[in-house]
Amino acid sequence: MAAATAMKVGELAKRTGLSVRTLHYYDEIGLLSPSQHTGAGHRLYGARDVARLQQILSLRQVGFSLDEIRECLKSPDFSLRQAIELHIARLKQQIELERGLCERLEAIVKSLCAAESVSVDKFIQTMEAMNRMEKYYTPEQLNQLKQRREQYGEEGIRQGERDWQALIDEVRAEMNAGTDPATERVQALAARWRELVGRFTGGDPGIAKSLNRMWKEEDTVHGFAAKEMREMMAYISKAHAGEQRTK
Repeated sequence: MAAATAMKVGELAKRTGLSVRTLHYYDEIGLLSPSQHTGAGHRLYGARDVARLQQILSLRQVGFSLDEIRECLKSPDFSLRQAIELHIARLKQQIELERGLCERLEAIVKSLCAAESVSVDKFIQTMEAMNRMEKYYTPEQLNQLKQRREQYGEEGIRQGERDWQALIDEVRAEMNAGTDPATERVQALAARWRELVGRFTGGDPGIAKSLNRMWKEEDTVHGFAAKEMREMMAYISKAHAGEQRTK
């Protein structure tokens, strides 16, 4: 961009949708200082400045802080292309999230069409579950879980829910009875627990990590009280440890 076509701060703000105040702030903190000035001292942004601004905005969209962006831009190896590629990757993730949300809403519509009425509580619970899943799982993980649901089918899913409920009832009974986790009976329950978790995660450690984070941070997960489940998981972990010592 030639000096004659360089933009004043107001024009750059208008064309990019940013505020003049934001551009002034970027200048104050040394993130984006205009390379030229008019005789009266007004800021003029040239081609390199605009390219740098694109890097800043792309990195902001990815989630970088201003301090992190400054460090990236200091590196001679960090290019505009890399910033845009990071932005593209983030946009693709967002597209997958939107696609997943669309599928979930379509499923809700089918339920509404099939039933004479759906309670408000049920609808809200469904929406809460959607947001919770997208909070803890990546788009790729959500896609894997979707494929596993399709693989098992409705009856397989219902059977899995029954298997979980039966196992939880048995683990709760042993905990209330004060049974030592090292006993063969509890270790057998621990083996069933592992099998059901593996059925849900497909053996993917990333999904297992996301599931554990959900259990730690939420009050309820998949209809179960998370606090009680955390206590059961600690109990089952002791059974796992006892099983490993006997091998």
